[in-house]
Amino acid sequence: MSSSATPATVAEIALPTRVADGFDYLIPAGLAHELLPGCRVEVGFGHRRMIGVVTALKSGSDHPAERLKTIERIIDSQPVIDAALMQLLRRAAGYYHHPLGEVIFTALPRRLREGGEAVASPIEVWRPTTGDDQQQTLRRAPKQLAVLHLLQASDSGLTASEIGERIPSPHDALRALRKKGLIDKGLRKPRRATPVGAPSDQPPELTSEQRAALRTLLTDNQRFRVDLLDGVTGSGKTEVYLNLIAPLLEAGRQVLVLVPEISLTPQLRSRFEARFPGRVASYHSGLNDGERMAVWRGCADGETGIVLGTRSAVFLPLTRPGAIIVDEEHDPSLKQGEGFRYHARDLAIFRGQIDNCPVLLGSATPSLETLANVERGRYGCVRLTTRAGNARPPTLHLVNLRRQQLLGGLSALLVEKMREHLANGRQVLLFINRRGYAPALLCHECGYLVDCLRCNAHMTWHATSNALRCHHCGHSSRPPPRCPACGHKALHPVGVGTQKIEDVVAECFPEHPTIRIDRDSMDRKHALEEALRDVRDGRYDIIIGTQMLAKGHDFPNITLVGMIDVDQGLFSSDYHATERVAQQILQVSGRAGRGAHAGEVVIQTTQPEHPLLQALLQQDYGAVTPALLEERRLGLWPPYRHIALFRASAHKAADASGCLDDIRALAEQLGEAALEILGPAPAPLERRAGRFRFQLILRSPSRGTLHACLDQLMPRIGKLKSARKARWSLDVDPADLG
Repeated sequence: MSSSATPATVAEIALPTRVADGFDYLIPAGLAHELLPGCRVEVGFGHRRMIGVVTALKSGSDHPAERLKTIERIIDSQPVIDAALMQLLRRAAGYYHHPLGEVIFTALPRRLREGGEAVASPIEVWRPTTGDDQQQTLRRAPKQLAVLHLLQASDSGLTASEIGERIPSPHDALRALRKKGLIDKGLRKPRRATPVGAPSDQPPELTSEQRAALRTLLTDNQRFRVDLLDGVTGSGKTEVYLNLIAPLLEAGRQVLVLVPEISLTPQLRSRFEARFPGRVASYHSGLNDGERMAVWRGCADGETGIVLGTRSAVFLPLTRPGAIIVDEEHDPSLKQGEGFRYHARDLAIFRGQIDNCPVLLGSATPSLETLANVERGRYGCVRLTTRAGNARPPTLHLVNLRRQQLLGGLSALLVEKMREHLANGRQVLLFINRRGYAPALLCHECGYLVDCLRCNAHMTWHATSNALRCHHCGHSSRPPPRCPACGHKALHPVGVGTQKIEDVVAECFPEHPTIRIDRDSMDRKHALEEALRDVRDGRYDIIIGTQMLAKGHDFPNITLVGMIDVDQGLFSSDYHATERVAQQILQVSGRAGRGAHAGEVVIQTTQPEHPLLQALLQQDYGAVTPALLEERRLGLWPPYRHIALFRASAHKAADASGCLDDIRALAEQLGEAALEILGPAPAPLERRAGRFRFQLILRSPSRGTLHACLDQLMPRIGKLKSARKARWSLDVDPADLG
């Protein structure tokens, strides 16, 4: 730092720290003309050197010049964050009351966060060493042959991730082909999309509803607007997306398509790539740093036409944005659950406003917040009410489990239906949103249940590994040989999970290949993609799965879906619960009968008279939502109120609750009559990983009032002594209250 330096030009710099939104630094003499907002610099911060991003250039500072440090290094000659994207990040930081520096660094690829060059380095790819057909050499290695043919069809080689999007888990095949001298590694100039294959011969003919939807969506599509594409499962929403994108690409515009789950990306990409070969790139956590940087650079340069990505893709730079599409807009996976807790759907709408481009939200079961915005006239809405092609909606059966003799969790009707569909050469999907063999181990003598020592939750028994695992904190242990309470020998599994259903199915249908798809069985990289491909190829007759299979996937030969237990969410304390149950039932039901054959769905419940389940028998989500919205209105929950959730956790319950007590006292001092304060109260799972958890809700009918209060509260919370004894966080518009 130099007291003689002239503070004629000062840079405000955002750093990845929670201390403040920005810090003033002197620009080195003579270099003011080289620095622009959005450029990265290296600065001294305390005793460290840190990478920061310039957010503003100023002629002076509120701090004396002699107290300001000087920028040590200017990294970029051109901004890595343009003015429009910076505006989005500022708005996001303000709305979610999160430090701007952390928001900005969330938006950047790791290489840029660490100060690397803002260029995409050459990417390591696989290339064939021979163009000869190796059909005879590899006749007993079909996967190796498929990989080789894929590489021979590429003009410049493919990365392992790109191969994995078409041939899951290709690594063993790649190693074998290299050992045989048929392929080798090389470097490829970074490209954002790699043409593989030719476009499909002819797009399918649109239905009358699809044509009508497109006419509406293509009208005045050069400016910001938000529309909901409300289409039943199988109605062809993806085909509408593709037809909407085509004229935008012809006009040289870019399109961002957000999806909630990485598992949906390969399937969607194959659809998009078939229609627009060489114009599509994927952006998700499965890419390595070099691949992510290549996509980022391609978007910034305007070379990438279409980007399919998970929630973080909302921050990609787009030079000529034409539209933003949010598929499965209702899905809670679009909400970030830790750190900077943003909702990608809502930021997509913010971005559409800033970039002045249309935003399309697609879903078969739209969120209540989105439907309320349609009702209020803020969003447009187009509907697809019938399935595309010859597909018909499935027939739903509600099975009352009371006083029924179950076969390992399966009712007699479900087993009978399984035999019928399997005999006709069809596939069956059994859905249960509970991993493991049994959700608890019970002593029949004294009633003791084996609980997690670190959480207020039962341990789940996993039979294949004979381990008890907590699905909240990950703690694992062996089952005790005797009851710890009374010493009785036998502990018995209670309830059912995916592993138990797998055992039951193996006993009842030993001649039918079965696969279990859950987080335990799909723990290898690319395992899920491989399993989904095998299901589509008909290698398995019976599929047992959790919510990983609930959405987006198209399995034409599945004609029967059995929902083992839908009661879990019917009586939850979370106001989202009934909405999520309705969405899950209809999304899972939508996997049945998507091909030429009619589908059936068997829903097992102990609450058959529940109004929600009775209404869902009509398979009309639109008939259910008015009652759900009225339930929200009477309960004073969103979309009729705006809420912010403070969470606190500590090893001592008093420290967690004490922190929130003090935050409540600060909120009460504001004296805002329109602000309601709920809590603090224990979280639904009060203890997790050894920490006690409490929460406090601020609620208001006015969004402006809520945020004005948060603006005043946040700077004061950091000064509380109690805030240093607990981990606390703020979640604006929380996706769950767990």
